[in-house]
Order: sequence, then structure tokens, then C-alpha cells
Amino acid sequence: MIKHKTTISAYVLVLAAINHVCGQPTPQSPPEPAPSAGFLNDFLRENVPAMSAWDFGGSARARYEAKEGFAVQGVAGSMDFRDDGGNQNNEYFMERIRYHAGFTQKWWNVYAEGQSSLEQSDERFAYADSPAVPGTIKTKGDGPEADVIMLRQANVSIGDAKEFPLTFKVGRQELAYGEERLIGTFGWNNIGRTFDAAKAHLQTEWVSADFFTSRPVIPEDGRFNVANDYDWLSGVYATTAKVPKNTLDVYFFSRNSSASAIAAEPRPQFPQPSARDIYTIGGRLKSLPGQMGNWDYSLEGAYQFGDFRDYRLGASSPRLAQSAFMVVAQAGYTFTNAWGHPRLGAVYSYGSGDSNPNDGRHGTFDNLFPTNHRLYGIMDFFSLQNIQDLKGTLQIKPVSSLTLALEGHGFWLADTRDNSYAANGAPRGGVGATPGTGYGINPTYSSFVGTELDVIASYAITHCAQLEAGYGHFFVGDYIRQSLSAPGFGSRDANYFYLQGNITF
Repeated sequence: MIKHKTTISAYVLVLAAINHVCGQPTPQSPPEPAPSAGFLNDFLRENVPAMSAWDFGGSARARYEAKEGFAVQGVAGSMDFRDDGGNQNNEYFMERIRYHAGFTQKWWNVYAEGQSSLEQSDERFAYADSPAVPGTIKTKGDGPEADVIMLRQANVSIGDAKEFPLTFKVGRQELAYGEERLIGTFGWNNIGRTFDAAKAHLQTEWVSADFFTSRPVIPEDGRFNVANDYDWLSGVYATTAKVPKNTLDVYFFSRNSSASAIAAEPRPQFPQPSARDIYTIGGRLKSLPGQMGNWDYSLEGAYQFGDFRDYRLGASSPRLAQSAFMVVAQAGYTFTNAWGHPRLGAVYSYGSGDSNPNDGRHGTFDNLFPTNHRLYGIMDFFSLQNIQDLKGTLQIKPVSSLTLALEGHGFWLADTRDNSYAANGAPRGGVGATPGTGYGINPTYSSFVGTELDVIASYAITHCAQLEAGYGHFFVGDYIRQSLSAPGFGSRDANYFYLQGNITF
């Protein structure tokens, strides 16, 4: 599975040596270091008082990934979990460097951030263009997570919440809400996600709320990244802590994409959306830390209405009435008096599917712009679309700098009359005229997709350097076995390993 043992060993040594840059913790160090603005800012502010209004810094992250049983994007015949034929193995290195500068005054501040995202040995195409979209071009490039230089953020903020409850931010920026199930930064990805947005923030004693309108930025390696002018995300996200022992979030999102959105740029690193006008209304109730004893819980639900056009049915296909929903319920218990403070948790996630593709309705939940990694397994096989995920977790901290986690997932299709959807929201395809030659809509197949077991270890070398490793194994279920049952296909379990180091400066 792992071929580059010498390279990995050198990689580990480099990450371990980071402690000489940030400072090695001593036995007398406090268990929880004081928050740091990055060692560059810390140095400047300590030695040059005039730099207190400035913010210079960034981060560097490197990750090695090895995959077995994964579809290699853009390679003909490659499918998730396929055993015979095609190419389902891939391993590669990724590096990401972010560097920012900011200046803050009482009533305003400016902020800019650049980013370099690099890949080596990745066999995935940067843009698979499958099924083909007129106006776009299949591109090999260095992979879908490579963008050598990009302007990640550039914005201006106006206002002082201590003096006036309303503040504003305009420009390229991140948007992230709740657990990022619907809108997030997609930080696990080597490129991530940003928006060209205008946002107003209201802060009062009773409620804090964001009101925003935005367009997602389209990464394109070798070109200046622009926003998708035909894909708009707007909404309001409000939070109040006035519910006893809880916080309550309520939100309304509007995603409006015209028929031109899917081909807004010729070589997008991320597939762009088909035409849709989808409105999402939802809420999330979450217990406040320590208010429920050793227990914690949260409950989230959302409903969608509007309309959707399936691009696979052609540009002239009618728009379908959107009627979809999602529900997430989770609870946990922390043994505060036990060694390592272990926490046991359980999560149930449900994203609706389409029960009848010919009734003029579209029942598949639109996952919008999520950060799905670790929500539905670190192997990143699924999104919150036509899926049921029952997740159990065990987390323990043997020492303050080390966190160990064990996760188990059981996956079922919410409706066998709909597709299985990948983490990027695209339906799994490949089905031919002969049953068992790929994924598609098969109402007679089992709904049981499979189980996943994940192990993750995170170690804080210092307050500005972290090392993380993870392993996942996916055990295929009856739905996958039936989908790939034809001779020359067959199914197999999947394996995933990663090793990552991160330093902030």
C-alpha cells in the first residue's frame, strides 16, 4: 500500500524538527499553552510595539495520502470499490502554504491572504468532465487539489461591535456556519473554499446574526480564480444563547444557479452546479458545555423547496419541484473522572433521496457547500444526499497534547430508487446496459452500502505545530456487491492512510 517508505521517513523527521522553530515544550510548560497569533506576530509585537496593529503570518501544511479501492477521477473504467479492471489505487503528496497580511484600526480593517496548493504523483484528473459539459475541457493537470497561486481572501471590514451592533465585511472571504454541514470552508481539501461576498453582522445581547450574499470562487490552476457569476448563495444565520442550557441556531439559505453556471469556467477544479433555485430553512439546537452534566447533544434539521434541473437529462429538460430534507441527531458522554477523559458519542445523519424520478419532483437533498470530511467518515465517500449514516465514536486524550479517536460508520441509502452520491455531491455512475457493471438507480438492490472504521491520532508538537495520522477501512455492503456483480467488475473493500503535518507562523 505504501511505496515511498524512505520519503515518508524523511517527512516525519522534518515534521518532528518543527519543534526547534516553535520552541520545544518543557516539563514546566502549562498543559494548555496561551493562545498565539503565530510566532511571526508574537515576535514582531514583542520587539516592535508599532506592529501591534499589523497581522503578518500564515501556515504550511503537508500531507501524504494512500488510497486503495477509490475511483481515480477522470480515468476510464475506474470506480469506487471495483475489484477487476480499471485503476482504483492512488497515492500522492500535497502541500499548502498560506500567507496573509492585515491591518486593524478601531472602526475598520483590511485583510489579504494568498495560497499555494501543490500536488505530486496524483493520478486524478484536475477536471474529469464526466458526463461531458459543453463549454468545458477535460484537464489532467497536477490533480484536482493543485492551484499553484491564488488570491484566497481579500476583504475590508467596517464597524466596531463594541460601539455599534452592526458591522460589515466585503470582499473575498470564508463562510462557515454550525458544524459546516451545509456551508463551510472545506479546509481538509488542499485548495479549500472561499466566496466573493458582502456580509453584515448583527451583534446584540439576545442574538448574533449574519446576513450575506455571495458567489463561490472557482479554482482553476494556472488562471486567476474568479467567482461563478451564475451561482449565488445568500442567506441569514442567527444564533441565540437565551434558550436555557442551549444555543439555538436558525437559518435560511437561498442558492440560485442559472443554466450557465455549470460551464462558467472551462477548466474548474471543482464541478460546477446545474440550474436550480433551492431554498433551505433549518435550525440547530446544541447543549452548552457543562450544562447537561457529562452529557452533550445537538439536533439539526432542514427542509428544502424550490426547483432543480438534472443536467444529465439534457439542457432542455424541465425543472423539477424541490422537496427534500435532512436530520442530524447526536449525543455524547464524557467520563471526566476517568484517565484520558474518554468521550463516547453517537450520531445519526439522514439526507433524503428521490423516491420517483418521473413524478416531476426532486427529493434529493442539496448538500450546498459543506465540509464533509469527518462528518461521514474520513475516507470521504459520501455526502448528505440519499444517505443514512449511523456513527459511533470513542475519543480519548492520554496526555494534553495527544488525541486518539476511533469511529465506526454504518451506511444505508435513504431510498434505493435514487443514486448513491459521492462526497462532492455527484451521483456515482458507470452503469452500462448490463446489470452489475456500475452504479445507478436500482430499486431492487439492497439499501445497505457498507461500514467504515476509522482511527485518527493528533499530536500537538508545540502550540504552532501539529502532526496527525489516520487510517480508514471500508467494508463493502450488499448494495456495492450487487452494483459491481458482473464478470470483469467485482467488488472489494477500500483502504485509506494519511500522514499530515501543519505549522502556523
